[in-house]
Amino acid sequence: MAYIKKQFSIKDLEMLSGIKAHTLRMWEKRYDVLKPNRTETNIRTYELDDLQRLLNISFLNENGYKISRISKLDTLEINELVKNISSTNKNEDRAIKSLTLSMYNFDQRLFFETYNSLLKTKTFREIFQEVFIPFLNKIGLLWQTNSIDPIHEHFISNLIKQKLLLNIEQLQQQNPSNTSKNFVLFLPEDEIHDLGILYIHFEILLHGYQAIYLGHSLPLENLNFVKNIYNNIHFVSYFTVKPDDVDDYLSKFQSHILDEIDCNYWVLGKKLTTATHKPSDKITFFNSIEELTRKL
Repeated sequence: MAYIKKQFSIKDLEMLSGIKAHTLRMWEKRYDVLKPNRTETNIRTYELDDLQRLLNISFLNENGYKISRISKLDTLEINELVKNISSTNKNEDRAIKSLTLSMYNFDQRLFFETYNSLLKTKTFREIFQEVFIPFLNKIGLLWQTNSIDPIHEHFISNLIKQKLLLNIEQLQQQNPSNTSKNFVLFLPEDEIHDLGILYIHFEILLHGYQAIYLGHSLPLENLNFVKNIYNNIHFVSYFTVKPDDVDDYLSKFQSHILDEIDCNYWVLGKKLTTATHKPSDKITFFNSIEELTRKL
């Protein structure tokens, strides 16, 4: 696959492994753990095999193995040791490193192997909170530093989304046990980043509520139709990159929806930080998914 990222800078390796660049240089010099190529201007470049080896070395180092000992092991011995530790240890960090490799190499098999291994000891909720959320935060940092391309994010996000949809479907087959609130989830027009709102959908269903997910890029005027079906409605949105003007959008939501329907509006997402005021007490801002979940 010609579009797979195959060469990495030392800064890429630092971002992906958590090991500082100066430490990597020292390890190379003292222990010969990696053998980078050099450009004509003597700049280090690394291959995908180097990245995989370093992620495993980092994992062993974090689990108490000194670099002097690791450096004496060949690749097969390192891989075997990592597998043995992963089978008995708390392995969130190892899983995140495996997901990172899966993303970079477009390796679906590795994603499913990692996920299925986690399922042996964790619920889906635990996997999402302890592994997927930190991993997605890491993707955001990699994006900011130009260490990944959009195609990498799309690939891994869609695999995580598949697991979310599967678990949402399982919960949807159960009858709601809590009728005190009815939730309607949607994303504003031109907002297409839906992992956050989908996970909130999962949490709402897990807490026994009725929840309707209307999808992304939804015009405000379409929301009036639900007033004829449900009472005590709580609308929920996740603002990642839209709306452009959050204050204006909330004001329109107030006049078009909140003034017309007896309902509430729960909002979260990084775009919300641009809001300067709330036009109504019926609107609640949340700083995180965890904070919203505690409100359920």
